[in-house]
Amino acid sequence: MSNRLFQGVIQQMKDAIGRVFGIIDESETVIACSELTMIGESRQGIREELAFSSDAVVLDGYTYRALDASFGGDAIVFVEGDDRAAARDTEILAISLGNLKLLYDEKFDKSSFIKNIMLDNILPSDIYTKSKELQFTGDESRVVLVIKFQGRTEVLPYEIVSGMFPDRTRDYVINVGEQDVVLVKEVVPEVEIRELEKLAETISETLSAEFLTKVSIGISTVAEGLKDLARAYKEARIALEVGKVFDTEKNVVSYENLGIGRLIYQLPITLCEIFLQEVFKKGSLESLDRETLMTVQSFFENNLNVSETSRKLFVHRNTLVYRLEKIRKLTGLDLREFDHAVTFKVALMVKKYLSSKPSKY
Repeated sequence: MSNRLFQGVIQQMKDAIGRVFGIIDESETVIACSELTMIGESRQGIREELAFSSDAVVLDGYTYRALDASFGGDAIVFVEGDDRAAARDTEILAISLGNLKLLYDEKFDKSSFIKNIMLDNILPSDIYTKSKELQFTGDESRVVLVIKFQGRTEVLPYEIVSGMFPDRTRDYVINVGEQDVVLVKEVVPEVEIRELEKLAETISETLSAEFLTKVSIGISTVAEGLKDLARAYKEARIALEVGKVFDTEKNVVSYENLGIGRLIYQLPITLCEIFLQEVFKKGSLESLDRETLMTVQSFFENNLNVSETSRKLFVHRNTLVYRLEKIRKLTGLDLREFDHAVTFKVALMVKKYLSSKPSKY
């Protein structure tokens, strides 16, 4: 938001407040103040003090209060004095300047516009009008990447990703949670999914090397216009959730490559439980030991080829056939038959999905 706008409002309120007051930005620098000589001063440590308080704090003769998070709580107001009146004035200023910031951002900030589209906070009929008002290029192809940070970092996740993508005319970095950041990136219309995965892998590797933090990244399909960003955001979210269940070894998951896992994830739990009970006799799946399940996994990875699987597992062909026969006797499914193999594969995925949910099965 424009500092000049803040300063204009503060000048109008100067006589009503009757004390020195102003506002501090995210770098803890005074950006607007009733005492002009104080603009540019650093007030280090204020944000840390406020982090441990849900109310105002007093420090060195001034009372400080953060703007509410719903206003984009990166700014702090302050009033000279440590009495009750100073605390009351900071509350009034936080509400009034916070609302001013919110209205300004919604009207003039493109990132806020993108965020509102993603979160379905704007009517489809208003998207075109608002994009024209913001002089927004609405017909560009874009993808949505949801970046979930796995641990705490010294620098805020939003600031880290913003520093990696400084082009504010083509890429938009949006904060959607304490540990979640969304990157809306402009791409060429016919971009290959592998290129997007490489981009996500580069982001992950950079964050790991430079900031010592791990992330999971979900990638949407291409959104051909602004109106498709809400769909794309949901896809990237689903990619993260499905990947957490079925591709636990991957930290980059694209919606386009979710396969049957996407279908299973969207099924009702009750239906999944019924399917599993129909496929496996009671206790038959639990009776399969770890070695047998690893054999099954390798058999699937080698396209149901007995010779190739036995070679990869370093076991005799007859040993593999014996294990497959054991599975057939326990479950009634012969994995050498394609239809049975598909049923078994889907059932294992359903079992894995149910294990990730609070279910009685």
